[in-house]
Amino acid sequence: MNKRTIAFLFFLLLLSSFMGAFIFNQWLNSAPEIIVNQQAKDSFSIPILNTSTKMYSDVNFIEASQKSTPSVVFIKTESQQYQRSSFFWGFDYDPFGRIGKVASTGSGVIISENGYIVTNHHVVKNADKIEVVISNSKRNYTAELVGADPSSDLALLKINSSNLLPIQFSNSDEVKIGEWVLAVGNPFNLTSTVTAGIVSAKGRNINIVNNQFPIESFIQTDAAINPGNSGGALVNLNGDLVGVNTAIASKTGSYVGYGFAIPSNIVLKIIEDLKNYGIVQRAFIGIDVDDIDGETADKLGVSSGVLIMKLNNRNENAANLLKAGDIIVSFDGKTIDAKSTFDELLAFTRPGDIVKLEFIRNGENKTVDIILVNNEGTIEKLKKQSVHSDILGGEFEKISKLEKQTYKVNSGIKVTNITNGRLRQMNIPDGFIFIRINNQSYESVSQLIDKLENHVGQIRIEGLSPSGSRQYLSFTFR
Repeated sequence: MNKRTIAFLFFLLLLSSFMGAFIFNQWLNSAPEIIVNQQAKDSFSIPILNTSTKMYSDVNFIEASQKSTPSVVFIKTESQQYQRSSFFWGFDYDPFGRIGKVASTGSGVIISENGYIVTNHHVVKNADKIEVVISNSKRNYTAELVGADPSSDLALLKINSSNLLPIQFSNSDEVKIGEWVLAVGNPFNLTSTVTAGIVSAKGRNINIVNNQFPIESFIQTDAAINPGNSGGALVNLNGDLVGVNTAIASKTGSYVGYGFAIPSNIVLKIIEDLKNYGIVQRAFIGIDVDDIDGETADKLGVSSGVLIMKLNNRNENAANLLKAGDIIVSFDGKTIDAKSTFDELLAFTRPGDIVKLEFIRNGENKTVDIILVNNEGTIEKLKKQSVHSDILGGEFEKISKLEKQTYKVNSGIKVTNITNGRLRQMNIPDGFIFIRINNQSYESVSQLIDKLENHVGQIRIEGLSPSGSRQYLSFTFR
């Protein structure tokens, strides 16, 4: 190759390099400019893809936070605690057993302008004093316990105030998995804290309610919920209540990913009952049901439903129409996909209501109307009938027919709402049922109270714990 050829090739290479650089520069100048919006970057709005327009829009938590936080209150409780020393065990007075005042905190939600507040039962359980702090005004009020329901872990409080900002209720049935929600409460005494997440699941039964007849059908969320959030609000992006925060799934006691809230529809029904009757109007069909696993479903040829395990003879109407082995697939026209769904739908009802059940028996579809009964086996709505003792520190009432059948006892008197008094010094738990005292049973509440208030000497108590286990206790009163 001669020198003229080499020079020509070098010239072509140099020319092509200049042409490539020129073309790249022209393309770069014509490309759209990417601008970082500093205001958007510093906000709490999260861009999401709108599937209908395929464009990005903003989910803004500010409006929901501003609307809901004034309706969430800070709750402080005080109670006396005792721990019996082994040396003085069995005596009415134990100088080494008294711990003193114990304080705890939680959250609550204002539901009326005139001072009604809903919270968790475990937040105010056994409290001698309940104090409510209104977040926006920082004013303190002493609260009255209107009523409590351990089976749903809800309690209703009342403070002497007016012109409060009640929260708006939303229909929890319409809550969708994947929907944005905010948890509003007071974790670790940090008042008016808001965290965001999504609804992770619905109809969760996590067996946290220590009660023989629990109502559990929780909304599960990954919004951060910590100690102190209990009784606070779970709200949607409109700032409306979809649930009352109740529990977390944790091995450490702090948030690790999932929290649980009582659906607003259940909350509304419970607080209406507590306000109007003093107790929750529980309705019973008279059957025990359980979920159907995949193998059983294939064997029975069904895709969903709950299996009637047995009839418990609490409802004569149901006993005449249903049988063990029937599969309930629909409750008042709503499909039953799990036991938690069945329990939730039943929780909305009251004694005397008529529900339409669709079920499958031997491969044949059937439909019946069932009249629901109360825990005495009748259709009447019951009123709370309890007797309070200041000396003992608790409210006493006779157990129901349903409880007698469940615990297999002929009689019993239950104590609830335990405050500072002799029962607490005896370490008697809330929900304890007295069966016999010194081998004698009591049908009269007033007679049992008189015995416990005035007895001197040794006393032996046979009873049932809140979970239903038999207990034998012995004390000496002086």
